[in-house]
Amino acid sequence: MNKKYFSIDEIQKKLEYYCSYQERCHSEVFNKIMTLTTNIGDANNIITKLIDDGYLNETRFCKEYSIGKFKHKNWGKNRIISELKKRKISNRNIEMGLDEIDEDIYIERFNELFDKQLERHSSKNDMYTKKKIFDYFNYRGWEKDLIFKKINKLS
Repeated sequence: MNKKYFSIDEIQKKLEYYCSYQERCHSEVFNKIMTLTTNIGDANNIITKLIDDGYLNETRFCKEYSIGKFKHKNWGKNRIISELKKRKISNRNIEMGLDEIDEDIYIERFNELFDKQLERHSSKNDMYTKKKIFDYFNYRGWEKDLIFKKINKLS
C-alpha cells in the first residue's frame, strides 16, 4: 500500500480546513493527524498551532456538541456526558457545555417526548409499555429519577 507523505505545512492546512468545517475535539484532531503522519512530536506541534490560531477549542466544542445533541437528537445529560468522556474531554469543559442547556427547556423537552412516547404506546398501560418508555429515555441518557417520576404518575 502506498502511503502519501505530507509536509507539516500541508498537514496544517488540511487540519485547519478540517477544524473550520465543524467543531472538533483534541482527540478527533489527533486521530486525524495520526492518519497523515506517524510523528507524535509533529502532531503535538500542529495541535498547539491549531489552538493558538483559534481553530481548536474544547470549551467551544463542548458547548456546540451539548446543544446540538440535545436539540437535534433529543439526548439527555447522561448521554451527552458519556459521549464527551469518550472523547477525553475534561470535567470542567463538560460542565460548561451542559450549562448551555437551559433547565426549563430541558424539562419541557422531556415532557414533550414523554407525551409522544405515551401516545405511541397508548393502547396499553402495562409493565411492558412502561419498560419500553423507560428504555427509550434511558438509552438517550435522560436521568432515571425524571423517568421514574413520570412513569410512576401513570399508575
